[in-house]
Amino acid sequence: MKIKHFLMPVFAVLLTALAVAVPRGAAAADPKPVASTAWRLMEPLGLREPAEFDTLTYNLFQQYVPSAYSPAFAITGNQTSEAINMVYMDREPISRFFFNDAKSFWLPSAVKTRFYNTAIPMSQVSYTNGGGREVTQDWFRFLFSGNITPKAQIGFRLSYPYSKGSYDHQASKGLIWGVEGSYLGDRYELQAFAETYNMINQENGGITDDLYITDPAQLQGGISSINARSIPTNLTSAHSRIRGKEIYVNQRYKVGFWDVRRDSVTDSVVRRTYVPVSSFIWTFDYAEGYHRFSSNNASEEDFWANHYFSTDHTRDVTRYNSIRNTVGVSLLEGFNKYAKAGLAAFLTHEARRYFQTPDTLALSGPDRPEGLTPYPLEERMRHREAEHLLYAGAQLTKQQGLTFNYDATARLGIAGAAAGEIYADGGITTRIRMLGDTVSLRAYGHFANQKAPYLMDNYVSNHFIWQNDFGKIRRLRFGGRLSVPHTGTRIEAAVENVQNHIYFGSDGLPVQHGGSVQVMSLRLDQDLRWKALNWRNSIIYQTTSNDDVIPLPSLAVYSNLYLQFRVARVLQVQLGVDLDWYTAYYAPAYQPATMSFVNQKELKCGNYPFMNAYANFKLDRARFFVLFSHVNQGLFGNNGYFAVPHYPLNPRRFQMGVTVDFLN
Repeated sequence: MKIKHFLMPVFAVLLTALAVAVPRGAAAADPKPVASTAWRLMEPLGLREPAEFDTLTYNLFQQYVPSAYSPAFAITGNQTSEAINMVYMDREPISRFFFNDAKSFWLPSAVKTRFYNTAIPMSQVSYTNGGGREVTQDWFRFLFSGNITPKAQIGFRLSYPYSKGSYDHQASKGLIWGVEGSYLGDRYELQAFAETYNMINQENGGITDDLYITDPAQLQGGISSINARSIPTNLTSAHSRIRGKEIYVNQRYKVGFWDVRRDSVTDSVVRRTYVPVSSFIWTFDYAEGYHRFSSNNASEEDFWANHYFSTDHTRDVTRYNSIRNTVGVSLLEGFNKYAKAGLAAFLTHEARRYFQTPDTLALSGPDRPEGLTPYPLEERMRHREAEHLLYAGAQLTKQQGLTFNYDATARLGIAGAAAGEIYADGGITTRIRMLGDTVSLRAYGHFANQKAPYLMDNYVSNHFIWQNDFGKIRRLRFGGRLSVPHTGTRIEAAVENVQNHIYFGSDGLPVQHGGSVQVMSLRLDQDLRWKALNWRNSIIYQTTSNDDVIPLPSLAVYSNLYLQFRVARVLQVQLGVDLDWYTAYYAPAYQPATMSFVNQKELKCGNYPFMNAYANFKLDRARFFVLFSHVNQGLFGNNGYFAVPHYPLNPRRFQMGVTVDFLN
């Protein structure tokens, strides 16, 4: 056993013991820092949206089960490996650097970054471990935030996932870290963060024969048991690496007046409050991305149909960076009783640059290799390309109050590559009294007329080359959500029409569907409780008008049956079993050379229950869990536990983890 595999569990136990041994006081009764707030940033002007502190016992284990991100999650199997959310309304469209899309669930972003303002410095340490020495899976996380003054704070976070993989040549690891800080003064506000990530995956191309999972006896002369690590894979020396960083700075200067309250008798100043009326905003955002795919085994190059530059090895590199500046002016909500909403106008300029593998292939003549078809280019693609985009927009928001809130943001591309683009988002939320409880209703809409990402039009690599002239993608979505806390009910309905949808065809090349595709979704979340017994359910029904273009499972279910209680008033316990299940459908296949998911019509995945048996605990400032993931493997269901063709889900394994919240 390696030293780290021995020390990490010991370290986790020591953390738990330390947290329990900390003297108890007023703050120790509740790990949430006293007089504290947490928030996320809202684009494009840095408005703040309240966020929750991560102190819950409920489903503590779930973030460490790769397939548990969504009730219908197409994942290649391993922790932090490539995946796509098959619940359509929760899926993001293709991004400008599409290699990151399959890893977006594990990568940092401005939307995920949390800021904290705490009276007491806080830190959080987490460690999980699972599997034996050959298939170990570890994840270490650290978070710190502390206030320099009541108005200024700084934080740091670190995440290090590492997994050898349950199947051969499937290891993955990553390093994600970032710093963030804020200053919220009367006149001046600053919110900023810098974060970076570096993640690498072995790419095994899937197993060579699905019978190793579905019927191993057929391949092994009647022997039904098989070691997952012994199953042969299509690739043995291929790797994907993505890395990137983002630096974000949001500054706001507020102009207003001082509200001075005086004592009516002594005429002395009792309270002096600055009331902002308007503000001037500047947001700077720098982002960069890097993708490299390499394969060094010449005998495995038959896995791909085309080899444009070499049949011996592959080393494709694509890079991207962007600099975005947004300036805006706003009238602030609530500076007097007639200012019921905030109104802002802004301009955004963005410069993007792309760097690709140099195209050195001869287009014709004796130097052009034979059999290189299709090759659609009439001239060599540029190694470097730049885009400039200019947008003008406006934002209307009402965040104060509990009865009626709304938000609307519109942005129009007015110059450069963005000319003609339109983005519009909006939502209305209201709360009404019903059955002795407050019922929340929200309606929302979204419209986008968006240029195809540059890399969907232009891409060069050893196995894939394309040059397209795709039209603008148009999306129109409407939806509504009803939440009834008293009955534990949440109902959501949404419909989207997408025209000129871009997807990857079975040959691994991007395709644009010229017509329209409609997707409708209905979702019911229902929580039931009787004394200590709890049963939480999510049922999602979705239908697509063209499953050749947008394939989806028609029904997805998440169910969680558990007992929740306290022992000796201090130990919180959650014991239960949860399940993910969705109907069979033609799940997208995975193409490792481009880290993309491609449509296919050969194999169906789904109709398999993936179950976890778990125990979560919370004692003072320590939370810990033990877990048997995929507990039903070989017991019931069937052996078709594939979420992606030829990529089986992780076999049954034991995992444990601990999270300790420190208040210093």
